[in-house]
Amino acid sequence: MTRFLRNKAIRGPLVALAVAALLPVGLTAASSAGAAPPQTVTAAASTTYPPAGEQARKPYMGWSSYSMQVYSPTGGSWITADQIEAQSDAMHQKLQPYGYEYINIDAGWNGGIDDYGRPVPSKTLYPDGLQAVIDHVHANGQKIGLYGIPGISKAMLDANLPVYGAPGCTTGDLAVQPLQKGDYWGFGYRIDVAKPCAQAYINSIADLYASWGVNFLKFDSVTPGSGVSDLSMDARDEVKAWSQALAKHGIWLELSWALDINYADYWKQYANGWRIDWDVECYCPGEALTTWQNVARLFPKLADWWRHGGPGGWNDLDSLDVGNGTMDGLTKDERRTAATLWAVSAAPFYIGNDMTKLDSYGLELLTNREVIAVNQAGRPAQPVSTKTNRQTWYSLNADGSYTVALFNLGTTEANMTVNWADLGLDGSAKVRDLWAKKDLGQFASGYTAATVPPHGTRLLTVTPQKNSKVSVNDDDLRVSYDGTWQRNGNFEVPAVSEPLTVAVTDSSAAKAGTSTNAGVRTISVNNDNPEIVYTGSWSRSTGRGLGDYQDDVQYTEANGDAFTYSFVGTGVDYVTETHESQGDVEIYIDGALKATVDTHRDPADGRGAQQVVYSISDLPNGTHTIRGVKKSGQFMLLDKLNVRQESLLNPDTAAFDKNPSAQADVSVQIGRDPAELDGIAKGGKDLVKGTDYTVDGTAVTISKTYLAAQPVGSTVLDFRFRGDHHDDVHYATANGAAIDFAFRGTGVEWLTALGPDQGDADVYLDGKLVRRVNLANDARVTARPAITQTGLTNGDHTLRIVKVSGDVLRNDVIRYTTGK
Repeated sequence: MTRFLRNKAIRGPLVALAVAALLPVGLTAASSAGAAPPQTVTAAASTTYPPAGEQARKPYMGWSSYSMQVYSPTGGSWITADQIEAQSDAMHQKLQPYGYEYINIDAGWNGGIDDYGRPVPSKTLYPDGLQAVIDHVHANGQKIGLYGIPGISKAMLDANLPVYGAPGCTTGDLAVQPLQKGDYWGFGYRIDVAKPCAQAYINSIADLYASWGVNFLKFDSVTPGSGVSDLSMDARDEVKAWSQALAKHGIWLELSWALDINYADYWKQYANGWRIDWDVECYCPGEALTTWQNVARLFPKLADWWRHGGPGGWNDLDSLDVGNGTMDGLTKDERRTAATLWAVSAAPFYIGNDMTKLDSYGLELLTNREVIAVNQAGRPAQPVSTKTNRQTWYSLNADGSYTVALFNLGTTEANMTVNWADLGLDGSAKVRDLWAKKDLGQFASGYTAATVPPHGTRLLTVTPQKNSKVSVNDDDLRVSYDGTWQRNGNFEVPAVSEPLTVAVTDSSAAKAGTSTNAGVRTISVNNDNPEIVYTGSWSRSTGRGLGDYQDDVQYTEANGDAFTYSFVGTGVDYVTETHESQGDVEIYIDGALKATVDTHRDPADGRGAQQVVYSISDLPNGTHTIRGVKKSGQFMLLDKLNVRQESLLNPDTAAFDKNPSAQADVSVQIGRDPAELDGIAKGGKDLVKGTDYTVDGTAVTISKTYLAAQPVGSTVLDFRFRGDHHDDVHYATANGAAIDFAFRGTGVEWLTALGPDQGDADVYLDGKLVRRVNLANDARVTARPAITQTGLTNGDHTLRIVKVSGDVLRNDVIRYTTGK
């Protein structure tokens, strides 16, 4: 049975228990839902980070019951009063001193409804009442969480119950008409929150929860997401309604699962956290809580999601199941890697183990105060590159230090190096190993961690030393924006390279010539390209003789395995074999599910080689990511990817005759400003500007002397064009929009784009206007110094940049010099 089917087969019934309990059978007024108005026991929250308020400034720490519910043979009934109280006591004793405080009860806690259609706790699970359990948790100084899903059941509609505190409102009038499915499993129907009675109904439940002392609500099966990739099912209105209802009480709202990244800004507006992927559990009852595959697949997801996490709302990776090696399903190295990933991602740090049975290594992982401090600092890490299985992730902290995690996602041990330049650091730095709790020394330009085991990690703090320069990208949390700002939107220019292929001959009959291009070039990326990242158990098959591109394919058998490839261009094709042994593949572009493609082929039709099963064009010219995930079938294959790019060379091929009487320089026109040409190289070795080649306007000429020294055959010259820092910018179009940045040091520079669509900006330092800069330029160019300020008193300073004129203001990178 596949992971997906196990999820549906096990999770569904747990939710069904909760939903079935909301049936209007034998209605009686429960003691928790009497005629008196519910008492609000939680003070109204600040509106800074709704709905939870200031408590959402950091990721929450705690425990969720769900992993044990699907691991235990008792299933949903695992969440008894005795069990929850035992978990609370274990947390109080072992983990609470380190910041863990939430006890969250997942699906199955309720056992009926009151006369107003509000949930009533199960009397079977909580014979003395759930209130006694909540009081026990609170007495331990902890917070309590419950579970819910969108929608309203058909039985509730038919019962037509009155809505508490809302005269004239009934449950029978709350659904969207005609009825629309409200959740992934189809247990209920979408609520029409445009109706005042619908908001009143949701408010009545939130008020009831608050009267019990509930601090947290997990809202599951939220769409778009939760296996629904379009707006055929849409719970956004209900998310907003619940957020507004919970905000009155400062109750944390956590959304689940696999939320659609296209609506990230919406989730950030109304929730305090959102699950970015499917369940971490492997659905292996009695065997394991999770698997390495379920942890490893989070890396490409986080590469898309990391920038959306921050104070008020966090990227949720699901339960951190690393507390007991006999049930986790991970090796020791994998357990530490998972803990590191959760920490550096600033993900909610909640565990899923039975806390009464944590082993010594699990406690060591979960109680390392330096690692916890990384998580609670709330600085989500970003990857230097995902084009390798040996990845460096980093974040810039408020104090100017870096958190750096080295992840060996490969299958063999490796020495792993982090270069300071990749972090944006120019200067020396001290390094501390957080897991080893050991200072490692000072290093000039980088640090190499020796023998990182497969699926292993190193977690470091890198502290720049005096007179170092620190570059801060536009999307860093240390940069704040005033007004309406957006990222990229086709206002960015990515770094890119393009080859000029020169056919070198040695024949007096050969004539130097060129061929023009059509403005778009297609690059074939074979399945064995090292920049394709494979997640899961992939293998390579060669010499098949079945018509594959370059006679090889990459293949896997496990559902959930994936490939990821980042490219610069305007389109991409997924090319693979079609065959009766293959099935569905989900295709994500830039983190958003675009299609589920069928690679199955009728047995009567044999085998299809080099089939384009997915294609997308007309993407904004820039950096994109394609990800394919196996969903069904015996095999999933990748043969190649076709990437379409705008051509920057005209022509992109040329010919050169080594015969002395026929030798001639080769010239091409480039499609970017000449100052954007970063260099030309052959085989990784740069040509010498002024000797091997010259630049005159947009004409680049390769010297015949250089070409004459090349061997007969194809000489491939790589033209490198620089782009915006990290290939992205933030932009604003309204005058008065501003950039704010605080730093401690002795100097600061603002490097940004110039272009014909830009105008003036005022630059303030420590609150004083120091200069009005003009950012207009005939051509769009990158990373130009707009202002440089040196000789500042070593101390705390502020930089503010305000748009004055022009169509747009771009922010790229701010660079400051650390104090002496």
